[in-house]
Amino acid sequence: MRSGRFSGFRIWLAALLLAAAGHAAASADRPLVFGVFPNMTAKQTVEIYRPLANALERHLQRRIVVYSARDFKTFVERTRQGEYDMLLTAPHLAWLARQDAGYRPLLKYVRPTQGLLVVKQASQFQTPDELRGRTIATADAIAVAVLAVQAEMAAEGLRHDTDYRTVDAGTHFNAAMQVLNGRADAAMLGMHPYLLLPPEVRQQLRVLAKTPPLSSLMYLTHPRLRDREATAIRQALLDFAATPEGAAFMQHGGYGGFAAVDGSELRAFRPYALRAQEILRATR
Repeated sequence: MRSGRFSGFRIWLAALLLAAAGHAAASADRPLVFGVFPNMTAKQTVEIYRPLANALERHLQRRIVVYSARDFKTFVERTRQGEYDMLLTAPHLAWLARQDAGYRPLLKYVRPTQGLLVVKQASQFQTPDELRGRTIATADAIAVAVLAVQAEMAAEGLRHDTDYRTVDAGTHFNAAMQVLNGRADAAMLGMHPYLLLPPEVRQQLRVLAKTPPLSSLMYLTHPRLRDREATAIRQALLDFAATPEGAAFMQHGGYGGFAAVDGSELRAFRPYALRAQEILRATR
C-alpha cells in the first residue's frame, strides 16, 4: 500500500516537473515584448531601437519585438495591463508603471533631459511672454516635457488654456513640424527627441526657453520576469553601451550612457504622475 502511494507520488512529481519544464520552454520561446515610449514616430522608434533590440537578442538568446503605441494614453493603458515585458518610459510614467503594475526599474539614461519651448528660427518671438494668445504644439498633454514647460510658464504668469492654447500633435517630430508649417507659433519638446530631429528640421528651430534638468527615460521590467531574467536584461543593456554600436546609439540620442535608478528619484515625479493620471481620466 505504502509502495503504491509512493509510486503515485513519483508519477505526480514527474508530471509536475514536465509541466514546469514545458512552461519554461514556452516562456523561452515566446518573444520578449519591448515597449518603447511613443515620443517619436513609429519609423523613428524602429530605426533607433532595433540595434539595441538586436544586441539584447544576441545576449539573451531570445527574440525581441519592439512595440510602442499610437499615442501616450494607449501606451499607459497597455503598460497598466502589463502587455510589455520590458519597458522604456518617462520617469513620471515609470512611477505609474510601478504603482499600477509592479514594474521594476532597471536603468535610466545618464544625461538629464529638459523641456524646451521652441519657435521657428526666423520668428519674431524672443520671450515666452510674447506667446500670449498664441497656439503651442505639444507631443501629448501628459508628456513630462510638456508638463514641465507648462509649470515654468505658469510660474511666469502664463496659464494654459487662458493665456495660450495647445494642440496635441502626437509626437515631438509632428509638434516641430506644426511650427515649421505655420500651424502653431511654438512647440513644447523634450531635449532628447529634439536632438533626434533631422538636422534640416532642427536648424529651422530656435530654443526660446528651457526647464531645469529632469531625469531621463527609464528601463523597467514586468514582475512576471524572474530576478535572473531582469538581471540578464540589465547586464545586456550595460554590455551594449560598452560596444562601438552602443556608443554611437548613446551619442546620437544625447543619452550619455546608463545609470542606476533609485526609489527616491521616482518619488520626485509623483506630482507629474498624478497630473498625467488626472488628464488621462478626463479624456476617457
